[in-house]
Order: sequence, then C-alpha cells, then structure tokens
Amino acid sequence: MRIAVASFSHETCTFCPKPTTIEDFEAGVVLYGEDIFEAARGIPNYINGFLRAADEESDVELVGVLTASRSRGGSSGSWLTRECFDKYSNGIADGLKKAGTVDGVLLALHGAMAATGYPKPEAELVRRVRKVVGDKPIMVTLDLHANEDHELTDAADAVFILKTYPHVDSEQIGLDAGRCMIKTLKGEVKPVMAIRKPGVITPSVYQGTGESPGKEIMERVREWEKKEPKCISVSVAFGFAYADVPDVGATVIAVTDDDASLAEKIANDVSDYIWSLREPFAGKTLPKIKEGVKQAIELAKKGKTPVIVADHSDRMGDSTYMLKELIDQKATGFCVATIADDEAINGIEEKPGDKVTVSVGGKKDCYSGDPVEITGTLEYLDDCAFKLTGPMSRGATRKLGKTAVIGFGDNNHVILTQTLHQVLDDALFPAVGLDLSKLDIVAIKSRVHFRAYYNDQAGSIVVIDAPGLGPADLTQHKFENIPDGLYPIAEKYRE
Repeated sequence: MRIAVASFSHETCTFCPKPTTIEDFEAGVVLYGEDIFEAARGIPNYINGFLRAADEESDVELVGVLTASRSRGGSSGSWLTRECFDKYSNGIADGLKKAGTVDGVLLALHGAMAATGYPKPEAELVRRVRKVVGDKPIMVTLDLHANEDHELTDAADAVFILKTYPHVDSEQIGLDAGRCMIKTLKGEVKPVMAIRKPGVITPSVYQGTGESPGKEIMERVREWEKKEPKCISVSVAFGFAYADVPDVGATVIAVTDDDASLAEKIANDVSDYIWSLREPFAGKTLPKIKEGVKQAIELAKKGKTPVIVADHSDRMGDSTYMLKELIDQKATGFCVATIADDEAINGIEEKPGDKVTVSVGGKKDCYSGDPVEITGTLEYLDDCAFKLTGPMSRGATRKLGKTAVIGFGDNNHVILTQTLHQVLDDALFPAVGLDLSKLDIVAIKSRVHFRAYYNDQAGSIVVIDAPGLGPADLTQHKFENIPDGLYPIAEKYRE
C-alpha cells in the first residue's frame, strides 16, 4: 500500500493587517519528500502518528509530497494571498501526479485557514487532490480550532480532529487517521460521515478541554466512541472565532463503519449537547490589565511564583499593555516574553553588556498600545534556537531568528523577537540566558496552550483580558462573512 502524505496548515486571524504570503511560508517550514518524515519522526505531531500507523504494518509505504505548515508569525498573518494558496495546494496536487500510483492520501491540515478568493480553502485543497487521485480514499486531520462545513466532508472520506486544548493529542489523531486509512484499504472498514454545525462561536480563551464546558463536551464524544462498536471517530472542532469566514463556529463530525444512520444520530446528539452548553461556552469575565497585574503582584508577594500572566488577545505580538502596567505598578522580578519588534532589534547597535535605550512594541496595530521606552542593559543579542520541552511538541526545534533581551530596574527583563512567539514551556528562557527560577512574574502571549506545561510548573496563573485582535468580546470585530444567528454574537448585537 502506497499512501501519500502532505500538509498545508495555517490558523488565519483575518483581522490582522498583513496578508500571509509565499515569502512568509518559505521563511517558516516548507519540506518535500523524505524530509517530511525526517522532521516529524519522534516528535508529537500528526505525521509522526501516520508514521506509527505505517510502522505497525509490513506492507505500507508512506510517500512524502509537501508540507507547508509553519508560516512566519503564525496567526499574526491575515488572509493568505491567492498566489500563496495556489502555490502550495497546487504543489500538493502536482506532487501527487509525480509520485506515481498511490492507494490513498493523508492530509494534515488545520481547518482555520482563510484565503483570498477561496471561501472554503481546506475543502478546495481536498477537491484538487481528488482530481488527481480519483476515488482513492482521502483522510484529513484537523486542529480543534477548525472552521469547516459539509464541503469538506463531501470531498474527503474521513476527518479526524484534535480532542485536546492545549493540543497534546496530535500524534494520537494522526495514528487514528493512519489506522483508519490502512483498514479502509484492506477492506476492513468503510467510513461514512455526518456533520453538524451547532451554531455556536466562542473565543479561544474559553475553549480549554481541561475545564468546563470543553471537558464535558469531549467526555460525551469519548462515550460515543466507547459504546458503539461501529463508531470509528467522533470529533468536535470548537472553531476559530477570529476568522471572518462563512463556515466559522463549532463543528461536529461523526465517522462510522458503513452506518450512516448511526453517524447522523451521534452528530445530532453531540451538536444538541453543545447547544445546551452555549451560555457557559461563551465564557466568563476575565480581569482587565490593571486588575490582572495587581493580582499577579499580590500572588508573587505570597510566594506563589513564578506567576504566569497570560495575555490571550495579542495576535500581532507587539502589545505593550502588560509591560507598561507592570512598570506602572512597580512590579519587580518580572519578564515579558515576548514582544515582537523587528524594528527595535535591528536598531540595536550595542553589544551584550552595554547600556541601551530602546523603544519597544506598540507599532503594528491600533490594539498594540503605545511604544514603551526601556533603558537598561543589553543581556542577549543573537539568533535564537532551542528545542521545546513541554508535552505539546517536545523535541521540536524553534528558530526565532535575531532575538534581544534587555534587563532593567529590579531584575526586570523584556525579550524582543522578530515575529510573534507563543511561549509553550520553559525552553526559551535558558536559551537567552535567563533563569526562570529567579523570576517572580512571567508575562506571556498565549491563550491556553501554555497550560500544557505551566499548569504543573507555575506557582500561579492569571489570564487577563487585554485589548487585542483576539478579544474575549467578539463584538469588538465587525464580521461580514459569518452566518446569521451565531450564538452569542447575534444576541450581543441585538443588545
């Protein structure tokens, strides 16, 4: 059995100002052929799951086609240009033509891509693959934040979605998809799907599966998988609210073994259950900047350190609200990790150990705050790379490019990077010469992913609702392409 593998992935915040281009993907990670598997093996990800499924069999060959999976700046990039989408989606189709005869295709996608000219980009990609491989099975893995509808399930043979946020099960989902593909090719199963859209849209910060109601939703999903022998998979994508696209919002997909009525029954049940939990799913009140920083300082004084202060709404990476408030409230022993400011980094002419004055952040959009002038010691200035240590992507390498650390005040530090960087674990700090154990407060730009590591390692956690392009209050944005009647936006607009 020859099974082709490809990936084209992007979580698109369409409210960000800068389009995502070919150059952004080329500056990130684009791989071909066997390089795809060399980069994935041994690291928690979908493709390593595909590899594990193939390794369980004696007659399976995986054929690497193309992966374009990590663009520069991640979701700080807005709509993919038409040229960008066409290059990699057509690249996958052309690569399949060159690969010769394949028996099936495994696609590791995201589901929240937004591309100019293509209302349903993942479905469009699968349709382009379908034109090449005909009726050969195509199976897709998606992120929990996917926005999808029937166009994807019409085009693919089976869809599998992450069940955790923080996303610690990507390898398992890849393994599930790979096994289903192999069983399908052997004639042991015949997957059929049903899909439902509950009509609920929620901010990412409220979608963690370790707490209610996300936890209960995923428990219901697993109950169906356990009790029904013909149930292959039940998936829920909570959706990505910061993409102004027509298929935004939660999605339920049930995959069964040749039992369409069972798939419909499961999809209806889970969709109705999500609707019944719509009010708690829409979220709770989070502390604003002043209150959140005050809480962090009080927790630090009580010795509950390090206090992780998470700004969930900064999509561009250069917001200065936390930095300014920490300074205004005279916090000590803090680090802001990170502020994206390529201009400030490139303007530093001093060497580590020298005194510097730098205006940082607050340059990219109306929700970034004002630039903050920092005078202190340049502690680090170099190309920064490190391996992640946490459960999400343990062993994966992150290359941040030119990075600077400025120390100032009473053991205070700010880390400057060239693009948005989401702190997932502790690996960044020793890479730039900082000792996390000597810090009282660590202010990061993250929504939920940081919890996979810091729920166990932090002394305490404060999530704040700062201004930004990923707000808890979705009515901050003007949506033009989303369906009518989505909860809670429709209700809030009527208010």
